[in-house]
Amino acid sequence: MFERFTSDARVVVVEAQARAMESGSPEIDPLHLLSGLMRTQAGTARSLLDGFGVTPEDIAAELDRVRRRGGMSDLDAEALGEFGIDVEQIIARVEQVHGEGALAGKPFLRKRGHIPFSREAKQALEGSLRQALDLGDKHIGEEHLLLALTAKPGPAADVLAKRGIDLIDLRRALQQRKAS
Repeated sequence: MFERFTSDARVVVVEAQARAMESGSPEIDPLHLLSGLMRTQAGTARSLLDGFGVTPEDIAAELDRVRRRGGMSDLDAEALGEFGIDVEQIIARVEQVHGEGALAGKPFLRKRGHIPFSREAKQALEGSLRQALDLGDKHIGEEHLLLALTAKPGPAADVLAKRGIDLIDLRRALQQRKAS
């Protein structure tokens, strides 16, 4: 499958790995993939996001917020809120006792070797192939990875949805771009 990745899509994966290493994560997850997408300077995915008015700084701030909550999605937090559980209050209390970023996880010390992909990240990579095939593309670009991240519910999709970006709107914008 990776032989179908464009050079831009490969850069995204390398950037995701770098972000996972920087954060001390034991694996590359979909949030790292989204962060990798936002770190690229140009490309179809960034151009699409720019069209929605999304800046790398906005996404970075939101990714930090989600990591601070231990990866809990907004939907999860809302569901707990319906039971009277204030997630932000719990996070504040945990951080008061255990220090800032306590729920983000402890840095994972890796002796050597690559960082594996989480199950969800593997699903996103596989989903990028499905998105490319659905669009009739023979390559897998970073735009297909972006589509895959919006297609599966989870924190990465929530970050984008919070900015008004979903799979349908992204596909429509991509198809309009191809038509022009």
